Amino acid sequence: MFSRKLKTGYFILEGLNSFGTVYYFFYFYFFMQKAFGFGNKANLALAALNGAIYALSALGGGKFAQRFGYFTALKLGYSIMLVALAAGTQVGSANGQIAVMAVTIFGLCFVWPTLEALISEGETREGIQHMIGVYNVVWAATAASAYFSGGAMLDLLGLKSLFYVPMAIMIAQLALTLRLESSAGPVTNAPDDAQPAAAKLLERQPAARAKSFLRMAWLANPFAYIANNTMIALMPGVAMTLGLSTTLAGFCCSVWCFSRLGAFVGLWLWTGWHYRFRWLLSCYVALIATFAVILMVPNLAAVVLAQVAFGAAMGLIYYSSLFYSMDIGETKGEHGGIHEAAIGLGNFAGPAVGAASLYCLPNCANSGALAVSGLLVLGLGGLVVIWRKG
Repeated sequence: MFSRKLKTGYFILEGLNSFGTVYYFFYFYFFMQKAFGFGNKANLALAALNGAIYALSALGGGKFAQRFGYFTALKLGYSIMLVALAAGTQVGSANGQIAVMAVTIFGLCFVWPTLEALISEGETREGIQHMIGVYNVVWAATAASAYFSGGAMLDLLGLKSLFYVPMAIMIAQLALTLRLESSAGPVTNAPDDAQPAAAKLLERQPAARAKSFLRMAWLANPFAYIANNTMIALMPGVAMTLGLSTTLAGFCCSVWCFSRLGAFVGLWLWTGWHYRFRWLLSCYVALIATFAVILMVPNLAAVVLAQVAFGAAMGLIYYSSLFYSMDIGETKGEHGGIHEAAIGLGNFAGPAVGAASLYCLPNCANSGALAVSGLLVLGLGGLVVIWRKG
């Protein structure tokens, strides 16, 4: 089940899933703006709901996969998303579309933790570094492609393509999952011979130091997604301020995705950042500064340049969380669920704070971005505290 040949199939599933879900979720805010007149405050509330559902469900998705089998979790997740998106093609109300989004994000909670576990099981420490590197490059490349081309696709194919394109991808994923399951045989969890390799991982770093970095990564990653999900929800407003069409918004506002992809490639090939606090700290500080520039400086050149640093910072922070989760944990399905739940927590907290700020200070256009920036600073303090204790 965990042979490299089968893992090639898992990477294909990952790439398809990344493209389909990024197209749907990233452009859902543009869809709601165009179809129902949603502005920044309403889109931030949607993003907060999205994050809350994911945070509450991802941990359970990882445990489900660990208990009932990885292929069972994948088939369930894809089926839930496919049914929800099909319903979305027939729904004509804003509340109905919000319900479709909620069910789709619930289905997604069974997929990402499972894919992360599948590519990591049965690997040595060096194997985990290699496989997570490939994993990050695959999903980041397809995500960048989806965000870059998504605006043009939405303009060219119409708003209903937001549902039909991911549905076609889900059908392909289900078919591939069934084929991989038949090739893998009846085994659903890690074989016994994978356990010595997992035990070796703890010998490379003192246990206390390794756990300290895991805690820091689990703190930094949700804060990074506080910035990320807030920015995605506000991109329709940024595009409007800069006078960009949906097509141009996809071209100009996806720069950070390609920067993150470049960071993943570099971090995959160079392992000197492992268990080095200065790298994590520097990227977190850069994340705060560039987040503020992207949302509060009404200049296209500044927004594009800031995205380069923002994407690189996001890359290292995300990579740290996933690498340390798989490096230290033996129950990889559950640890993948924790990693994804932390992302969901960040996806909820940032937009929730931003929406509350816009509600309380409606006359201050940047109140949401300022409030979230302050929240990110609090995360920086927490990062330093964990480092000192560790």
